[in-house]
Amino acid sequence: MLGVMRIRPFLTASLASLACMTALAAAPATPGSEPALDQALAIYSRGDWATAKDAFERLARLGVPAADYNLAVMHLRRELPDASVQEAVRLMSRAAEHGFVTAMVGLAQLHERGEIDGRRDLAAAHRWHLRAAQAGSADAQVEAATGYYLGRGVAKDPAAAAHWYREAAKRGDAGAQYLIASMYESGYGVERDLRMARHWYAQCARSGDVAAPLKVRELDARLAAEPAGAPQ
Repeated sequence: MLGVMRIRPFLTASLASLACMTALAAAPATPGSEPALDQALAIYSRGDWATAKDAFERLARLGVPAADYNLAVMHLRRELPDASVQEAVRLMSRAAEHGFVTAMVGLAQLHERGEIDGRRDLAAAHRWHLRAAQAGSADAQVEAATGYYLGRGVAKDPAAAAHWYREAAKRGDAGAQYLIASMYESGYGVERDLRMARHWYAQCARSGDVAAPLKVRELDARLAAEPAGAPQ
């Protein structure tokens, strides 16, 4: 079994609310909209929220998901006179439905924190993390894996947890590299394979984890001591 201290918390934000921690997004999905979005972000950074709102709304009407997301953030930060959590959710949902991964993660966090209606909805949080994971977000892959591992918002599924930790590990997430190594070492969610465990511990060590080199040496000794052809 994995060590509890190695299971990343379902949320990793350090600030008290999504509205405080969320950054505006600069990556548009509509070709040719980059200059206009950059200009809107520059206006926002000067503190001219009313003009920034108008600029983002023009881009949103053109179908730029990043503009919907940025408007949602402004609602969450109470930077608009008519700020509304429900309107933020509507805008963020529209951005997410257009494939904007940052919005998917944002919705997951809103549900996890109970920011929408005062009730935490771990199932909805997991669904959005899973969609972001499927879209390639390493952070969301770790969150989806942790949900499957702990049974948070979804039934426990060690194999699914291993799958998503492995996907995040492939993208260089050191925590996921250590966790999938541990799963291969113990045979939890995957077939026990000390060589694969060593591989991922070594990757984790190269990513800078201080404990992983000790595990590499431990597994080197265990593998060397095993008779040729012995089950791992």
